[in-house]
Amino acid sequence: KELIKEGKVKYFGMSEAGVNNIRKAHAVQPLAALQSEYSLWWKEPEEEILPTLEELGIGFVPFSPLGKGFLTGKIDEQTSFDKTDFRNAVPRFSEENRKANAVLIGLLGKIAKEKNATNAQVALAWLLAQKPWIVPIPGTTKLHQLEENIGATEIVLTQNDLKEINDAVSKIEVHGNRNPDQAQKMIDR
Repeated sequence: KELIKEGKVKYFGMSEAGVNNIRKAHAVQPLAALQSEYSLWWKEPEEEILPTLEELGIGFVPFSPLGKGFLTGKIDEQTSFDKTDFRNAVPRFSEENRKANAVLIGLLGKIAKEKNATNAQVALAWLLAQKPWIVPIPGTTKLHQLEENIGATEIVLTQNDLKEINDAVSKIEVHGNRNPDQAQKMIDR
């Protein structure tokens, strides 16, 4: 708060915070944004976080909007990761869970084909259609992926498309935790 008053910091935000901590912090210094994971395969923020952010006028910056690459449709149960890849420790990326979660990729692929788009573009367009104050941050180091991600802004999802996606996703059981068990316990605190 003092750094903002001194002009050294322009905005204050938090990452992976729960509702109680958001409210406590916002009461002392209004938050500009919260960063947390949110995608078609991690919709937990819809339960309490998003309503709280909307109530308080706080922006939301979802990280891993493409499910750490899984929602692109380019990862399946046959994919092998380099030994240094963090996804080796993420339960959702076990071979059996990638296979079980492929049903979500099928849904995205169907809609992507109808929209003449990619799975990644549909997943990002879905996020962009949720609320105007939600701005996803897909990470990439490749120019062609950046261009593909930017193309998501051109995808128009109708209310019927959104209903179809949300209805289908609500029937899909996502297998595996989003983080390694030890890290997940720390986040859940």
